[in-house]
Amino acid sequence: MHDRSKMKKIIFLIPVYNDWESLIKLLGEIDSVIHNINNYKFECIIVNDSSSMEISKIIKPKNFNSLKIINMKENRGHARCNAFGLRYINSNQTYDYVIVMDGDGEDRPSEIKDLINKVMEDPTISVVAKRVKRSEGPIFQALYQIHKLITFIFTGKKINFGNYSCLTKQDINILSDKASLWSSFSGSVKKNLTQLNEVNSVRGLRYFGPSKMSLFNLILHSFSIIAVFKYTVFLRSTFMLIILSFLFKTLGLIAIVLQILIIFFNLIIFIISMRENEKAFFQSDKNVLDENEITH
Repeated sequence: MHDRSKMKKIIFLIPVYNDWESLIKLLGEIDSVIHNINNYKFECIIVNDSSSMEISKIIKPKNFNSLKIINMKENRGHARCNAFGLRYINSNQTYDYVIVMDGDGEDRPSEIKDLINKVMEDPTISVVAKRVKRSEGPIFQALYQIHKLITFIFTGKKINFGNYSCLTKQDINILSDKASLWSSFSGSVKKNLTQLNEVNSVRGLRYFGPSKMSLFNLILHSFSIIAVFKYTVFLRSTFMLIILSFLFKTLGLIAIVLQILIIFFNLIIFIISMRENEKAFFQSDKNVLDENEITH
């Protein structure tokens, strides 16, 4: 028998919008995985992003100490559910680590052990799931590579992870006060945490239904990450504009077109950076409709 008073507590944070069928399957798979993980207590907080579909009957998995659904009044989006959830956990729960994951099956439960084992190698450093393989088609994957390239050019950062991560309490204390979390989870993690460990992750297939990551959503997702580093973007862009000015005689019209594109790009980044609304972020608890504890 394990002394439960000395066991570390891990809370799963899962944002959901209408994917109740996927969530039920996900919880079952998580339960199967954590059944064989000793020395930990597990809880789960689901942030319901004002779903338009009625909540399905959810049963608390037997290996979870608690399961809570927090229903939001207004739909705020995936990133903001994560931001709210981390602030909520940090203010209202006792915990040691938080595992953030999507509710549709694309973050594979089979990799939970990898995250936990890695964080135990150095319990003070958070672990992110580095995406080494994706399940989408070739067109999406090509666009995703372009997104990563543009992000690197304008920010100097390689961001090869999404939400799937195991965060330490120390790091959540840091993130909970950063408004950039309101705009982009992965961007804020990369910007504000000085050290991160990684485990390789293969992006899974959605359990049910088509992916919600349309071309528009991918572009918005990309710009939201880049906007977290807006001052770096503006500085690098200024340098690019100066270089292109010197190259005008050589490149001619091409230099002018590139300068216009860079200026337009920076305008978009500036507009999107306004999503970092500190007031909305710090008052996100006012968007809570109610909380439901699932006891059986």
